[in-house]
Amino acid sequence: MKLLTFALLCGSFAWGQEVLPVQGNVSMIVGPGGNITVQVGKEGMVVVDTETAAAAPQVMAAIRKLGTTPDTPIVWVINTSLDADHISGNEALLKLGGSNEASLRARVIAHENVLNRLVAPDVAQARVADAASINDTYFRSPKDFLFNGEAVMVYHMPNAHTDGDSIVLFRKSDVLSVGDIFTPDRYPVIDLANGGSVQGLIDALNRILEMAVAGKYQEGGTFVIPGHGRLCDEADVVEFRDMVTIIRDRVQDMIKKGMTLEQVKAGKPSRDYDTQYSGSPDGFVESIYRSLATRKP
Repeated sequence: MKLLTFALLCGSFAWGQEVLPVQGNVSMIVGPGGNITVQVGKEGMVVVDTETAAAAPQVMAAIRKLGTTPDTPIVWVINTSLDADHISGNEALLKLGGSNEASLRARVIAHENVLNRLVAPDVAQARVADAASINDTYFRSPKDFLFNGEAVMVYHMPNAHTDGDSIVLFRKSDVLSVGDIFTPDRYPVIDLANGGSVQGLIDALNRILEMAVAGKYQEGGTFVIPGHGRLCDEADVVEFRDMVTIIRDRVQDMIKKGMTLEQVKAGKPSRDYDTQYSGSPDGFVESIYRSLATRKP
């Protein structure tokens, strides 16, 4: 019942920057550009993902509702991927902290693959500005720190949605923030150009399931905040993982039969899921096909 209430609340928040308390010290800001995770306490705030620069004033207004004081600083920012709707609000959001020195010195964490891709020679100038906001990259997983009396653990999920995806575990609050690896009610985007793969995505979903613990009657327990969509728990991730795995297996079988991409699309391997998940079924199937076709034995 508690999870159902959360889901209904999230649905009602679809068009604004609204705050939803999740569990422990962690809250979820729900907005049209995606979800933001905030952990707050006496030491300040941890913010996971920042939406876009244009959304920064609305995001900051929502974040200020959570502060223990009106000027509670953002001390840590964690970016779960290089996607503009997750990272482009970094600098604008921190500047809105005004003259708060702690916010101006905030550590902005991302996996080093995120930074490497953002500074590549062929990247658009707008993304270079996103790269400039990152000042704390990591390679060894997990990267962890203690903040507000809670262990915050950042894990790299290789070659999933991209090759620089991170998920964040707030260990005491028992909340996972997982970015676009998991998007309930919409097909995932496998960004092949930026190192994503269907097998990496499934591996990442299984890793999330290893960390999550179900509550009584399979509801509650560890809460999972996706990059977009409603607040979830372990059972929701299981359902999503199974969907990706089943469609992957169908496409793989069609490839073994020598079918071309157009033949695979015409075969509609996602047919029985298309009413449940939004997004582009053909795009999702094509990304699986290309991921499998280029995979080394």
